[in-house]
Formats: sequence, structure tokens, C-alpha cells
Amino acid sequence: MLTHHQVWTAIDALAARYGLSVSGLAKGAGLDSTTFNKSKRVTPTGKERWPSTESLAKVLESTGASLDEFFSLIHKAGEHNGAFVRPIPLIGMTQAGAGGFFDDGGFPTGGGWDQISIPDIRDDNAYALEVIGDSMEPLYREGDLLVVSPGAEVRRGDRVVVKTYDGEVTAKMLERKTAQWIELASMNPSYPNRKMLITDIEWMARIIWASQ
Repeated sequence: MLTHHQVWTAIDALAARYGLSVSGLAKGAGLDSTTFNKSKRVTPTGKERWPSTESLAKVLESTGASLDEFFSLIHKAGEHNGAFVRPIPLIGMTQAGAGGFFDDGGFPTGGGWDQISIPDIRDDNAYALEVIGDSMEPLYREGDLLVVSPGAEVRRGDRVVVKTYDGEVTAKMLERKTAQWIELASMNPSYPNRKMLITDIEWMARIIWASQ
């Protein structure tokens, strides 16, 4: 018997397999971008809501995935060694500065992403960036993975990834944010702190997990 958890987890895994967020998966299938969002998986009264067979058919057609492929993801869904595990998109920090990997809101989109499975990351839109270079030492070192949540609220003191309109991607700590500026503290004392105009920033997202 299929469970609500298995089906939705398989949709998450299918999106990650094709380098998409669940929003990107829905849009690619011609559906409303919120169709597969976590908030749509239960009703306001807490009743489980299932994806329609029509929406699943459109997703399979748009991705080119077979029904057998989707059922294999269903069977793999759920608990693995006691922990929730599903693949999430992965690219290098430097690569993230190039075009085509994010939408205007900083959510992962398009192809070109690798995948990695990380336990207990339940954010539908989370993705991972691989640290390149030494600018974040000693906190993060080259090869560490940073899991980023583009939809999470960002507050003072959070570790964040910032992408500017000129393609720069950097990870720092948010010290202050006003209507005109943000101030960022460097994790490596050898690198300067930064003050940026809000109008220069394409998006900013919170780091929710790091491999280390």
C-alpha cells in the first residue's frame, strides 16, 4: 500500500534527480509553481492531500521519467537507517555565480546540477554548495558542503550565501540589514568584511547545515 509520505518523498526525489526544485518541477510540467509545495501537502485542517494523477502524468512527461522510475523512487522513499534521506541539488560555489542555475528568487532551477543525499534535510527547496578556496576558513574549508534554504527567514547573526547581480557568490555572516544596505562579516579574518547596497544583491539565503 502506498503512503502519503512515500508519494511526496518520491516527488521530491524526482525533482532532485532532474536538478529541479519542486517549484521548478511543477512549472516545467505546466502546473502552478506551488502545486507540490510542502504547504499544499496537507489541508488547513491537517488532512493529507495527495497529488493528482493528472499532475503526476504531466511531471513524468515533462521530465521524460518513466512510470517504473517513479515507482522505484516510491519504494526507496522514507526512512533509511532511521533517518529521512532524499537527494538534493549540488553545485560548486564558483559555478553558482554563472547564469541558469537559479530563478529570480534564488531557488535552484534548470539542469547542470549534481545530486547528493543528506539525512534529515526536509526543506523542499534546499540545495547544496561545495566550498571552493579558503575565504571561509576556519569555519568552512574547501570541499565542505553548505546546505542552503532559499525560503528560510534570514536574521541578524545568520550565516548566509549572497549572490550579486554581477555574478559574485559569497558566504558570510549577516551583521546588519537596513532598507539600503547589508553588512556582512567574513568568516576568515584574512578577508575583509563587506557592506553592500541592497540594489546590488540578487538574492540572499540562509545556510541551514554544513558537512564539516
